[in-house]
Amino acid sequence: MQELLYIQEVSKSFSGVQVLKNVSLKIKSASVHALMGENGAGKSTLMKCLFGIYRQDSGQFFLEGNEFNFTDPKHALEHGVSMVHQELNQVTQRSIIDNIWLGRYPKSGLFVDEKKMRADTLALFEQLSIHLDPDTLLNQLSVSQRQMVEIAKAISYNAKIIVLDEPTSSLTEKEVEMLFTMIRNLQRKGVSVIYISHKMDEIFEICDEVTVLRDGSFVGTESLKEINMEKLVNMMVGRQLENRFPPKTNVPGEVHFEVKNLSTSYKPYIKDVNFALRRGEILGLAGLVGAGRTETAEAIFGVRTRASGEFFIDGNPITLKSPKDAKKNHFAFLTEERRRTGIYPVGNITFNSTIANVNAYKNKFGFTKDREMEKDTDTQIKAMRIRTSSKRELIRSLSGGNQQKVIIGRWLLTNPDILILDEPTRGIDVGAKYEIYQLIINLAMQNKSVIMISSEMPELLGITNRILVMSNGRVAGILETEKTNQEEIFHLATKYLNNSKEAEI
Repeated sequence: MQELLYIQEVSKSFSGVQVLKNVSLKIKSASVHALMGENGAGKSTLMKCLFGIYRQDSGQFFLEGNEFNFTDPKHALEHGVSMVHQELNQVTQRSIIDNIWLGRYPKSGLFVDEKKMRADTLALFEQLSIHLDPDTLLNQLSVSQRQMVEIAKAISYNAKIIVLDEPTSSLTEKEVEMLFTMIRNLQRKGVSVIYISHKMDEIFEICDEVTVLRDGSFVGTESLKEINMEKLVNMMVGRQLENRFPPKTNVPGEVHFEVKNLSTSYKPYIKDVNFALRRGEILGLAGLVGAGRTETAEAIFGVRTRASGEFFIDGNPITLKSPKDAKKNHFAFLTEERRRTGIYPVGNITFNSTIANVNAYKNKFGFTKDREMEKDTDTQIKAMRIRTSSKRELIRSLSGGNQQKVIIGRWLLTNPDILILDEPTRGIDVGAKYEIYQLIINLAMQNKSVIMISSEMPELLGITNRILVMSNGRVAGILETEKTNQEEIFHLATKYLNNSKEAEI
């Protein structure tokens, strides 16, 4: 294959901390090239330098043999380089069609050519097998649907190189298959794809070569046909990682929390959800996109309005009408969308770590005890192994995985008894995933109860004690993890579906 892109000895520092150290790699034409490494290894930073978001301190980029430095993303897009970011940057109050063509509306004289824009969108969607109404507002779509729109937008630029940063983090298995079909079609047209992902199975299925970065440095490039998963993990973490999941050493005890006849009052509905959560238990929530997993978590935490439902702790009724009520009853909730509802992007790590527990840091005059806040932040940075130059660094400067660790640490500072974790390892590398799994198990061993929502079946089967399967807003069944498998979970997940409803685990 002919070389399409050459990245030569690129370095980049932020606030005196070097995050890229003389990184070089080559991307062949019509290839799918994986870029892997632990969170904070420099993958996204390197791609942002390529895409013109950052300017490298040193090093060069060569596209088809010609040196270039894009001044901004628009410049990159105009020259055939497109990028789908891990954290979606969309105008959610506008329609799908507006988001796809924003900044490049086709014109007919002085006016926008609405007819052409619609025809081009429908043709693009047909090519990609996307079944969405182009007039739908983005805030009415699920996270996975919004991600498919962003991928379609990237493809619409007729790019020579498309960078996909964690493209399947919010996609169902069916949507992943659709994406892989798109990628193979692009390959046949001579387009190259740089594929950033922590999902090993995907890398071996769709990619031709893999380059690994570690601590901002180039580790190596290998053909996927000549490397196995064990060697790839060793390249990433720099150590042997024998098991994907820690041993489940927690022992569930008596019933701690009960949910009875929980229903919501607006779409997407959940209806008559009932379950019990034991002390020291990790309860998984499985199901299809739209099954009601997140809605159930939000209704418990008081984020979503209920039509009915009762809650009990140790047999005693409690009120959960708002997040304030939930926190008062020692609940913590890690939300699914880190960027939208998790982080305060203009706040530093200290602020983001302590905000959920801010009242605990106030003195009798109402002033915050900054030293105590910073001390607890330092403790969480160390305990969660957060890669940062300083606790005063803005959280938006961190990698997605390190942002996730900050949010988990935030809730641990509230000393909760019941943790609700919605996709806690999304966008997290294999080494950090293991650490988070161990953290969850350790919390359960401390007699805390955990509800864990995940779209990754191996993850649910790997660390939970029981799995509650939802289907179309209802509980389809509750399974003992040690006695079930993916096939049984999938069967229950489709239990209440209409034939017309399209969904996949």
